[in-house]
Amino acid sequence: MVMQGRAHYYEGYSMQQVVFPIRVMQVLGIQMLIVTNAAGGLNPAFHAGELMLIADHINLMGMAGLNPLLGPNDPELGPRFPDMSQAYDPELRRLARQVARQGDIPLHEGVYIGLGGPSFETPADIRFLRLIGADAVGMSTVPEVTIARHGKLRVLGVSGISNVLQTEAQSGQETSHEEVLLAGQQIVPRLTALILGVLARLAE
Repeated sequence: MVMQGRAHYYEGYSMQQVVFPIRVMQVLGIQMLIVTNAAGGLNPAFHAGELMLIADHINLMGMAGLNPLLGPNDPELGPRFPDMSQAYDPELRRLARQVARQGDIPLHEGVYIGLGGPSFETPADIRFLRLIGADAVGMSTVPEVTIARHGKLRVLGVSGISNVLQTEAQSGQETSHEEVLLAGQQIVPRLTALILGVLARLAE
């Protein structure tokens, strides 16, 4: 099953609506989720157009009360308190690293942090997010991964670094959606090669 895009919380959907496709996947019997996103680079070693394998995430949305598991729990779908200690499957990450090495695909690894959006981050936001250990920031992914793990799906996550964020305001260097789209021209072929490589190894 392949999704073309996703619903975001900032578009006005509820968290339950945002994660509904993942529930459909679970009920259909899908056991593995590959999730991708465009993200701002917080780690100064990153460059626009590169990929970051998600090793872990910080659920800032959930910490603020926007967790898709709020409310009554259906034990047929998953446990009341799901374990998130290995949200991103170690074996799938190993395969991704292997594909990247063999295909000469630039691939960082780091922590993704999910914010509600839709405004981009202030320089003070960026300094704070770096301070708490985030390498890339976006406005999606974390709710879907939370529901996937609640349903026992294995998850592989990859961020496309659309731009590198600045900790100080600089005139003429404002973040824009057009910048994100431009970086996608480099990200898409690399991401495609990485995912196809992982799928090929899973099929072996």
